[in-house]
Amino acid sequence: MKHPLSALALCLTGWLGLVGAGWAQAPYPSRPVTLTVPVPPGGILDTVARMVLPSMAQTLGQPVVIDNKAGAGGNIAATAVARSAPDGYNLLVGYSMFHVGNPSMYANLSWDPVRDFTPVGMLVVSPHVLAVHPSVPAKNLRELVDYARANPGKLNYATSGNGSVPHVGVELFKQQNKLFITHIPYRGAGPAMLDVVAGNVQMTVATPPSLLGFVQSGKVRALAVAAPKRLPQMPDVPTAAEAGFPGFELEAWVALFAPMGTPPAVVNKLTDAVKVALQSPQVRTSAEAAGVEIRYMTPPQLDSVVRKDIDYWSKVIKTSNIRAD
Repeated sequence: MKHPLSALALCLTGWLGLVGAGWAQAPYPSRPVTLTVPVPPGGILDTVARMVLPSMAQTLGQPVVIDNKAGAGGNIAATAVARSAPDGYNLLVGYSMFHVGNPSMYANLSWDPVRDFTPVGMLVVSPHVLAVHPSVPAKNLRELVDYARANPGKLNYATSGNGSVPHVGVELFKQQNKLFITHIPYRGAGPAMLDVVAGNVQMTVATPPSLLGFVQSGKVRALAVAAPKRLPQMPDVPTAAEAGFPGFELEAWVALFAPMGTPPAVVNKLTDAVKVALQSPQVRTSAEAAGVEIRYMTPPQLDSVVRKDIDYWSKVIKTSNIRAD
């Protein structure tokens, strides 16, 4: 005969097992979802994350919160998300050059963009514009290249930081046209633009929101848009291809990633929430105001872009010997 306590223990064990199974099978999401942003508040990544946040929360039926983990060129945030539980509750707001460029720029990276992350969806892309201080005697991109070739080392260019999209992009342009122009990195696009406006640095490559006001006021001269088409905010500025340089395209993207191993059903729910958000009029209006272009992509499409960009930009980074550590 079993002891009464033993029987009670068996009953409790069975009950707890049933309760545990119920918890494990709770529909996703059953608690808040965190978007980990690898930059401080206020930057384009943070802006895009907050732009899609309300719609995603409504679709998912749970709060969606922002966690800014800035530092180390995005590696702090990427490492944190890569090591988190693959349950769909902690996502990375990925920036193109962090995601595809860091593996070539950092010697000992603690995360891998393909092995450690599952693509959720592309959010937006941001074109870049090449601009110069009015003191530079070049009215178009061809004249700038001719001037740089005739005056090697005389031009400097400012960017938002070492290893940024503008930095790697200008190095690509230098490779393509055999130019000697010195890089001056800053801590953000704002300080970089201020020094270009002041004439302390002769040129820059930046996103439209960073330089639109200065272009309109004549404090800097926009020479070309490094994108497939002209920008509505700068209709008179030709694309690099129109200016005779079809190989110079520079678009930064912002996308969502989950830790590798996240269940497909969870990824699908997140992808659907992203798609709904990007179709909303409010998000489209915010994107236009921020100077970014909505470009939704499914997980397989985003995965293809990531792999292609890793291959493409690693060659540029290695050829230019760009190191971030």
